[in-house]
Amino acid sequence: MRPLPRARMRVLFASFAVIGGIVLGGAWLATAPGTVAQADLAGLTGDPVAGEIVFWAAGCASCHAASGAQGAARLILEGGQRFATDFGTFVAPNISMHPAHGIGRWTQVEFITALQHGTRPDGRHYYPAFPYAAYRLAEAQDLVDLWAFWQGLPSSDTPSQPHEIGLPFSIRRSVGLWNVLNLHDDFALTGDLTVQQARGRYLAEALAHCGECHTPRDALGGLDRSRWMAGAPNPSGSGVIPALTPDRLRWSEAEIAAYLNDGFTPDFDSAGGHMVAVIANMAMLTEADRLAIAAYLKALPPAGD
Repeated sequence: MRPLPRARMRVLFASFAVIGGIVLGGAWLATAPGTVAQADLAGLTGDPVAGEIVFWAAGCASCHAASGAQGAARLILEGGQRFATDFGTFVAPNISMHPAHGIGRWTQVEFITALQHGTRPDGRHYYPAFPYAAYRLAEAQDLVDLWAFWQGLPSSDTPSQPHEIGLPFSIRRSVGLWNVLNLHDDFALTGDLTVQQARGRYLAEALAHCGECHTPRDALGGLDRSRWMAGAPNPSGSGVIPALTPDRLRWSEAEIAAYLNDGFTPDFDSAGGHMVAVIANMAMLTEADRLAIAAYLKALPPAGD
């Protein structure tokens, strides 16, 4: 076989370089952190009373209050709780209103950008241990209300601790690829729902992010939406997190709502582990909202085998 002429070789190399540059440039743009524009929030005024309901429904205190905090101490979002995963250990940061160690200097737009896109004020990605994949489904008004409530929260000067993760997961830009694969703008449960079921879906999927624990994940840590709420291994390595589908969770709607209020199961067992904090959040909601979550769970497709 005769070798290619040098001129043709140069053309081929140049073509490959151009194609490679286009591919890399496209990948760089596709993995760029997303943002919320001020215009997206135009005309919205925050109500701190409504924002408190969003705060409890979204489970902010469950991860960011000190471990074991109770009562008013759950409003001090000093961080420090540790969450072990297959990708390393993530440490909840201080998100109190402290201007140096918390988020007291953030703007409303930066706050909502973090919640819905997982983007930090410095323009880098947060890791998806922060459930922004769920919060992106929240209504803008609810998040504006949440920010209004946040202004009255106490501050803490406890410094945030770094995550304990190694390469390649410590490369934050790689989270952009995860976002491309795993961020959705639709709910996992689709179809015709009653008003009550739709309210429960919003609470469970957009705010309370129940699927983050109760849905199995793929090799990259994305939720397997084809097995929504079908149960999952406990990230701590101890036991499993149960399925919430009606073929597995056979409690009545009233029993589910009661459990979300007081943590007692129909057979007089009680919630344990991280669910203790979740129950404390759910108890702050109205009975109608707890019943709505129960109605949503009963509308889920079966987990099967």
